[in-house]
Amino acid sequence: MSQLFKRKPIAALVAETDEPGGLKRTLGAGDLIMLAIGAVIGAGIFGAIGTAAAGQIGPNGEVIRSGAGPALVFSFLLLGGACALAGLCYAELASMIPQAGSAYAYSYATLGELVAWIIGWDLILEYAVGNVAVAISWGDYFHTLLRGFGVTLPAWMATGYRTALLSSDPQVRGLLQSAPHIAGIPILINVPAFAIVMFITWLLLRGARESATANNVMVVIKLMALTLFVAVGASHLKAANLHPFAPNGFAGIHQGAAIVFFAYIGFDAISTAAEETKNPQRNLPIGILGGLAICTLIYVIVGFVLTGMVPYKELAVADPLARALDLAGFKTVGWVVALGAAVSMSAVLLVFQYGQPRIFFAMARDGLLPKWAAKIHPRTRIPWATTLLTGIFVALWSAVGDAAETYDLTNIGTLFAFMLVSIGVLVLRYKEPERPRPFKVPLVWPVCVLSAAGCIFIMKGLPNQAWERFGGWLVIGLVLYFAYGFKNSALRRPEK
Repeated sequence: MSQLFKRKPIAALVAETDEPGGLKRTLGAGDLIMLAIGAVIGAGIFGAIGTAAAGQIGPNGEVIRSGAGPALVFSFLLLGGACALAGLCYAELASMIPQAGSAYAYSYATLGELVAWIIGWDLILEYAVGNVAVAISWGDYFHTLLRGFGVTLPAWMATGYRTALLSSDPQVRGLLQSAPHIAGIPILINVPAFAIVMFITWLLLRGARESATANNVMVVIKLMALTLFVAVGASHLKAANLHPFAPNGFAGIHQGAAIVFFAYIGFDAISTAAEETKNPQRNLPIGILGGLAICTLIYVIVGFVLTGMVPYKELAVADPLARALDLAGFKTVGWVVALGAAVSMSAVLLVFQYGQPRIFFAMARDGLLPKWAAKIHPRTRIPWATTLLTGIFVALWSAVGDAAETYDLTNIGTLFAFMLVSIGVLVLRYKEPERPRPFKVPLVWPVCVLSAAGCIFIMKGLPNQAWERFGGWLVIGLVLYFAYGFKNSALRRPEK
């Protein structure tokens, strides 16, 4: 048992970040804030926000969970508070351990190898699986854009098999019969989702500086699109749409927060850029907390305008912002916002696809994954093998998957990681109180305990199916750890 929970010394983690031939430090505080906005403002605000307001209905017409209605703004404030607490914990650990492994590396230093493996495996749900939902939502907005040009893709080329199978819309479910069949199997492939993931993968393979520059451009475009939405939508607010303000009471706000938590994941992705950040002790806390504050303000404003424009029950669609503008009579503006949404979610795809390979890289460097996963390209100085592998995995899943079923799995995995990071701060304060901390969590005990409790509370708002799938995912991860990672750990066997 002591071997399972053996901790990696922080000195060893820090030393790895300065090894010759390692990742290249090119990013500043501004780049990190833009990465945070790029990661956080995406599929959540352009996609999941509609389900959070209107609720979720099953394929047989049953209510899976209630929506928040116009009280969606309180769902955002609840999440902003919970994520701010987690963000403080991330900022302390990131400034102490500026390593690409993010929560995986922090857990290795505080809670031991087994917990670190669980976190590393769990983070696949946040980055890779989360990107499946983002890619599918991107495909929906891209299809809206094409229709603006008078181009309509065949439905079987813009809808994944799982989406048709799980949909409550008879027309979408009908694709299972009307689509082309091969050997009796309906061919339903989301071609736009597959294509955008492969394009982002190609962009990431060009290098970290090039990726950050592309992200900065996309962030400016997405902020312009949201500004246009707020400006136009604010002129069409109707008081009647805000009543009842909280149609399902606090239960609706709670469940709406659990859905729209997907809108907040990603601020922690900044910590995966630690080894490519200049002066990480200063810049990482600024990037994490500054980006989170800006995003929360944007979310509250957009949520209020959205639910004030149209009745909240009309928002249970894949592209709620474009839908609201369409219903309000602003079809041209809706097309422009759809363009901004497509660019916005491209930025999210880029940041998440940026983060996942670096976690694999850190795990492989520790011997918990095969050594080929830690290979760095000699010219671009990025983990090219894991970048390519992650891209192929996400592209294939997004071609046939369903966004709604991946939201919950991503949310529960991310909340679990946030909870363990919060606990890790307390453990390290107890075990190594004298260690220098460039950034310190204020009121550490209340903040860390409330952060962990807040994560658990939001997790309770997720359906049982999400817990069952999460449990199955962790079991698979433990089997892989004991089959490979435990025997090949570099911490336990330095000669390897």
